[in-house]
Amino acid sequence: MNNPPFLKQGSTVGITCPSGYVSQDRVAYAVRVLGHWGFSVVQGKTIGTGQFYFSGTDSERLADLQAMMDNPAIDAIVMGRGGYGMSRIIDELDFRKFLQHPKWICGFSDITVLHNHLQARYHMPSLHSPMCGAFKPETETEEYLKTMYAALTGESLYYHTPPSKFNRPGKAEGELTGGNLSILTHLMGSASEVDTEEKILFIEDIGEHLYKIDRMLLTLKRAGKLDHLKGLVLGGFTDMEDTERPFGQTLEEIIWDKVKEYSYPVCFNFPVGHQDVNYTLTLGTTHKLIVTENGGTLELKR
Repeated sequence: MNNPPFLKQGSTVGITCPSGYVSQDRVAYAVRVLGHWGFSVVQGKTIGTGQFYFSGTDSERLADLQAMMDNPAIDAIVMGRGGYGMSRIIDELDFRKFLQHPKWICGFSDITVLHNHLQARYHMPSLHSPMCGAFKPETETEEYLKTMYAALTGESLYYHTPPSKFNRPGKAEGELTGGNLSILTHLMGSASEVDTEEKILFIEDIGEHLYKIDRMLLTLKRAGKLDHLKGLVLGGFTDMEDTERPFGQTLEEIIWDKVKEYSYPVCFNFPVGHQDVNYTLTLGTTHKLIVTENGGTLELKR
């Protein structure tokens, strides 16, 4: 399978929203920054539309995404936002023209559905990246946003994280996969189910009760998804909640309890996810993970 070509000056980026509603104002600055990066921008019909939760009806969102995937003049597609809705249309997408002219799919959160579908069915890499809401005057020069440009244009990518007492030292090299934990468990048993065999798994989440994180990790473990990893990278787990009667474990303890029996390296506090600092990861490609007492590093292997 051919990988999507990297972007260059004059390449065209499409913006669509196959999930939750996104306003035109939220997209406007992203359009401006992408233009500063040297790209032309095409906005889809689902930007600023929709009466309720979604950015248009299922058929409208499907048609907008399909049109961009089919358009050979578009080199990358940046999603307006996540939320929920991608799984309502994923099985209706036609990938035939997309495979003839592959392009970078960019986004995270609910876009985990599309990322994993591309890997599971077509072995196609994609970018777990910021979406339109991340583009603001105060963030334009931030290093994490620059990594999205670097990933799109084929530059090297190298990340370092601070130490954590829950890290497990070690070295690993393998294909990077994963995304939002809630979505990964949602995809179990489907055509878009995550394949973790001999891979480095990345997970993150937002706004969940601790017992739900425990339950979702148990789902992955019982399905064998944690058994044969090359490594595990834990991104941001933001706005976690406890129940009135406490669960009794911290988030880190919950995660460690599920992987303590294995020997692969584990890296906590990776700066990716539903948080202010959200670096871009190239899913579906080989990475090298090194975890020591000084922290962790993750390097994209070109």
